[in-house]
Amino acid sequence: MSTIKKVVLAYSGGLDTSVILKWLQDTYQCEVVTFTADLGQGEELEPARAKALQFGIKPANIFIDDLREEFVRDFVFPMFRANTVYEGEYLLGTSIARPLIAKRLIEIANLTGADAIAHGATGKGNDQVRFELGAYALKPGVKVIAPWREWDLLSREKLLAYAEQHGIPVEMKHKQGGSPYSMDANLLHISYEGRHLEDPAAEAEEEMWRWTVAPERAPDAAEYLDLEFVRGDLAAINGEKMPPHELLAKLNELGGKHGIGRLDLVENRYVGMKSRGCYETPGGTILLKAHRAIESITLDREVAHLKDDLMPRYASLIYNGYWWAPERKALQTLIDHTQQNVNGSVRMKLYKGSAMVVGRDSRTDSLFDSSIATFEDDAGAYDQKDAGGFIKLNALRLRIAANLQNRKA
Repeated sequence: MSTIKKVVLAYSGGLDTSVILKWLQDTYQCEVVTFTADLGQGEELEPARAKALQFGIKPANIFIDDLREEFVRDFVFPMFRANTVYEGEYLLGTSIARPLIAKRLIEIANLTGADAIAHGATGKGNDQVRFELGAYALKPGVKVIAPWREWDLLSREKLLAYAEQHGIPVEMKHKQGGSPYSMDANLLHISYEGRHLEDPAAEAEEEMWRWTVAPERAPDAAEYLDLEFVRGDLAAINGEKMPPHELLAKLNELGGKHGIGRLDLVENRYVGMKSRGCYETPGGTILLKAHRAIESITLDREVAHLKDDLMPRYASLIYNGYWWAPERKALQTLIDHTQQNVNGSVRMKLYKGSAMVVGRDSRTDSLFDSSIATFEDDAGAYDQKDAGGFIKLNALRLRIAANLQNRKA
């Protein structure tokens, strides 16, 4: 007999977690607390409350928390200070949300006196790792229930059949029938997996995309944005200052209108398999390019190169669930130190699926000196004869090696 009396479930109200809610009640015979995070997914969350009540969850045990501000301020923005990209393309929209959800799960477990937490991540995926590493880092002795590693409902069709058998309402069935896409949404992105995307040769259906128009159907006129940065974080759009989550939402709206931010990716999962997913990250795509642009005139060359060297490691730490690990925190301290002078504005041009940098300006912290960089007369600011010396010094080892090879030939 299970010793678990109360469990906090990360609950979206979708197919997987609705089935899990009922399964926990039947299998563990325990009290269930539901936690639904508003991360800006753009969906009405009250239906999750209604579903929880339908299955006997006490009103006091239903948590629906608005975490949008914390999500962008304390997770998305710190990640973008590092220009974080996984495997050259993925902006980690799902990965970066998991440590915040894990943090809140543990807080609610402590608040309600729960014995365990539960999540709906599959045994094939990365999220199980992210949730659980985060939970153990924040509450070492917590019990974690991962139904996908225990039950035999190992397909979407079996989940749908279980839902029908137990009267669990299911939305988002594909209009042509069959299982819905496996989707995840928050203020940074929306992701799609499953269905015919499991064939890496198949093009995604146009009707699948929710946030972005097809680039060929985007407006025929370009739109210009002025993005202002303060210490590496976006602070204003076209002169209008807003809270971080509103800034990102505004970039999503503008980028989506111009068909920016679609990605079709086959990634290498933590568990060893390759997985194909499609992503929409309109605001993040614009933000990444703009942030690199302001850094290009405010960061020292070697500091910028050091950040580029460290970024893949930082990205892997987030992707693999180590947000709360000491090495990620150490890297974050270094990254944040580099951002003290990353202040200024960047002009972006949005057009037909592209976000182009067309200007950058930092009146307080620019390292760009036009009197030195000019192709015109620099009045002696730079002595071009100096170049000959360092070229000869750097070529010396190459000449020595070439002479040796010539003697051996």
